[in-house]
Amino acid sequence: MLLKLDTGDAPPLHEQVAGAIRRAVAEGECAPGDRLPPARDLSRALGVNTNTVLRGLRTLRDEGVLEFRRGRGITVAADADTRSELVERVHRLVADAARAGYSGNDLVDMIRGMS
Repeated sequence: MLLKLDTGDAPPLHEQVAGAIRRAVAEGECAPGDRLPPARDLSRALGVNTNTVLRGLRTLRDEGVLEFRRGRGITVAADADTRSELVERVHRLVADAARAGYSGNDLVDMIRGMS
């Protein structure tokens, strides 16, 4: 898995870590059940602090993209390929809405109005 970050880019590094892994999963570079390298190895490869990588990994765990298993490390969740693509699109939608001047609540109201 080859991940790259843009340290001069606006999003915080932990979000870039999460986004890079999300893309790797969505593009099939990491398949469900695959084990990720340890956070220390990822942090060395990316040139960022281990806590930054861990924060990005926890975000993905909370989204259901990754699973943390004691003694087995971090693996890609079973339905992560479809879930990570959807989460990536939601992030883009939220960012687009913010640029257009809409709040998160405005966006939620728009989505509820569609059902």
